[in-house]
Amino acid sequence: MAGYSFMNDLSNVVRMDEPITRGPAPRWQKKHLDASNTSVNMSLNVSRGKMNASLNCSTNQSKTPSKGGSTRSKTPSKTPSKTPSKSPRSNPPSKSPTPGKSGGDRFIPNRLATDFDIGSFKVKQQAPQEGESPTQAEKQRLMAENLHGRDINNQRILSYQNKAPLPPEGYQNHLKVVYTQSKTPASVKGTTRYIPQAPDRILDAPEICDDYYLNLIDWGHNNILAVALGASVYLWNAASGSIEQLLELESNDSVSSLSWIQDGEGDHLAVGTSTGTIQLWDTCQMKRERVMTGHGGRVGSLSWNSYILSSGSRTGQIMHSDVRVREHNVLTTSGHSQEVCGLKWSPDGRYLASGGNDNLLNIWPLSHGTMHTRDQPLYSLSAHQAAVKAVAWCPWQPNVLASGGGTADRCIRFWNCSTGSLLNTVDTKSQVCAILWSAHYKELISGHGYANNQLIIWKYPSMAKVTELTGHSARVLHMAMSPDGTTVISAGADETLRLWKCFAVDPAKKKATKEVKAEPSLLKTRIR
Repeated sequence: MAGYSFMNDLSNVVRMDEPITRGPAPRWQKKHLDASNTSVNMSLNVSRGKMNASLNCSTNQSKTPSKGGSTRSKTPSKTPSKTPSKSPRSNPPSKSPTPGKSGGDRFIPNRLATDFDIGSFKVKQQAPQEGESPTQAEKQRLMAENLHGRDINNQRILSYQNKAPLPPEGYQNHLKVVYTQSKTPASVKGTTRYIPQAPDRILDAPEICDDYYLNLIDWGHNNILAVALGASVYLWNAASGSIEQLLELESNDSVSSLSWIQDGEGDHLAVGTSTGTIQLWDTCQMKRERVMTGHGGRVGSLSWNSYILSSGSRTGQIMHSDVRVREHNVLTTSGHSQEVCGLKWSPDGRYLASGGNDNLLNIWPLSHGTMHTRDQPLYSLSAHQAAVKAVAWCPWQPNVLASGGGTADRCIRFWNCSTGSLLNTVDTKSQVCAILWSAHYKELISGHGYANNQLIIWKYPSMAKVTELTGHSARVLHMAMSPDGTTVISAGADETLRLWKCFAVDPAKKKATKEVKAEPSLLKTRIR
């Protein structure tokens, strides 16, 4: 019998022209069986649920409550039921849409809430003029508010019905990481370096002249500070701290300006006096080399361009002197009608900037083949509303000039001297007495007089305030930069000199500077 069944199974497997009677059911048959079983089970569960509900109702109605009010049996059954009852499945009712709620897209403007007349007016409205005064702007705003019945500056052109839905709590947008990987611009980055708010050292400067139009301090490349106090000039060695008196003028004469010669040309100091003369001193030998005349008034400003010394006087004239020859006066120009109080050559020697008490800023071009300027200015700029004393050239952009005005102006203006165009204007709210550029940072520092008497460090070109340095009890008259570019000294009318280490360089980031041998100066053998 066993052999017969084996042969029968073998023959069923070998037959290929007849359907297989034994084996796993096809997939379509399984799906059909599962669907039929599910429908049968659901119908059985529904019928059982109805029967259980009817039985429970009849049982509750037939039961007589006990005295204690409890229907539980005192002796519960020890044998559990072999067929536990199945609870019927409860399907949640489907939510039907509310007929009263209106649908719509929140990005479609609402016509009922949109004022198309005002929207058309705002689209065609022209931008306000730059030179418009605040009084005129306020007057126009009040007139528009009276005409339209409300402030249309805050009125939107398109009004939407619903606001954008808020994201669920704890939701983080992963795309935000992708779109925030760009580097922050240098102008937006905040300063991370430490700037001391107190001066590093305070020196006494008794009898320093409280005159806005003079230039009475200068810090030389030899790390010696020259200070004019009345009729005397003192030299302070910043390395050793020693102080020496260089000169003292006679009778009623007083010192009105100082200027060290450029690096590599020696240790000579030019001294301008109130009588109109210019003295040239050798600070190593502590002796006077020569006296140059030619001005009819006091010499309030000096600036060097190699062996050419440019000097500005109260008469408004600028004299260029070649200190190597006997007849030193090579050119005299008359570009100002009042005293020349600011004078500075550009770092590349191509331009000379002069500021005067006539509110003019003149840019003088270099004369071809010489070291002095031409007889006529290249640009005569009259944007300032007060005397222009503070003039400073940008060290990394030689054609950019910063100028500051007096009490009636209080503005720092930046000029492109290649085109004569105004780049930027900043209102400092205070008299601008001096400006210095930093050699290590894209910053500049300005000294101020009435009414705040502070020093302000600005980030260039954004002109954002980095910090304010306070301490002077009277206006800041003059400023000078140390040869290494890390320290600024300010001279105030309170007769104090304050040293600020505001541009100190991080030693870890400081690059090793190569030693450059200085060329022998032409002045050492040719000054008469």
